[in-house]
Amino acid sequence: MIKVFSRTARRVAISAGLAACMASVGVCAASSDYPSRPIRLIVPFAAGSATDTVGRVFGEKMSALLGQPIIVENRPGALGMIGADAVTKAAPDGYTLLVGTNTTHAAIRSLAKNVAYDPVKDFTPISFLGVVPQVVIVNKDLPFKTLTDLVDYARANPEKLTYGWTSSVTRVATEMLASMSQVKFFNVPYKAGSAALTDIISGQINFTIVDMIVALPQIQAGKVRALAVTSAQRVSQLPDLPTVSEALELPDYELVGIFAAFGPAGLPPDILAKLNAAINKAGQDPDLRARFGKMGLTVETTSSEQLRERFAAETARWSKVATEAGIEPQ
Repeated sequence: MIKVFSRTARRVAISAGLAACMASVGVCAASSDYPSRPIRLIVPFAAGSATDTVGRVFGEKMSALLGQPIIVENRPGALGMIGADAVTKAAPDGYTLLVGTNTTHAAIRSLAKNVAYDPVKDFTPISFLGVVPQVVIVNKDLPFKTLTDLVDYARANPEKLTYGWTSSVTRVATEMLASMSQVKFFNVPYKAGSAALTDIISGQINFTIVDMIVALPQIQAGKVRALAVTSAQRVSQLPDLPTVSEALELPDYELVGIFAAFGPAGLPPDILAKLNAAINKAGQDPDLRARFGKMGLTVETTSSEQLRERFAAETARWSKVATEAGIEPQ
């Protein structure tokens, strides 16, 4: 049976369709010429952090591919929630993006009681970016030459050793170390990893576990002493440095930092496709891979769906790790 619509009905249907289109992307043709103006890339941690470095290097390469400037905006604070929440409130037009991490997505509900956004529903996953190991570093004037030295001292002097932390990776990695070694450390929160690093160098705090991107220059300059890496295998940049697992005979110990690109929920499929293609092409750039390789970061780019699946698995893993480490949401 063929339905015949009146002219009035057809006009109503067309008007409704146009209204829906304009409500979703501003105008129907808006995404066809994307991008036509600068893109804002929000980094939810301080300038100089590993997340900041990842955002700036990827942003530089993507800008050349997309033909528009990518402006990095640092919005640190509240475990990355300030910057992440700002992205959820932006229009889903591809002009506001986020460099997300373990902290902002996979671990946030294990660390914070009041989270203003839903890590799954309020974002469009674009692509995974990479993985970086963490390094246990201490003030160079301390007598600890190995991780065993540090743990033995902590066992004999509960909560005497202080560590600084700024992200879920640092805090959970350290509390995992404490829990699995049956020792207690005293934690000191920082707003920026650079501030914690400065206080390690000056001796204000004893140690920290920090992204290799941030730690490597200080280790190579002899300003701090490295004791172990948190990855499952040793790293080529510090081949003589053992893993935590090796140093303390803890076969189940492994924790790394992860980075990924997200947009607000409802990002149009064609814009998502352009951004994903740009990230994947940037990720194959020899210069980008060489720059990150020197820093200890392994570049990994994915499809949007692969990123969604990976963070679902990471969220379950971080919930388990935080529980085992005895971390209560604050």
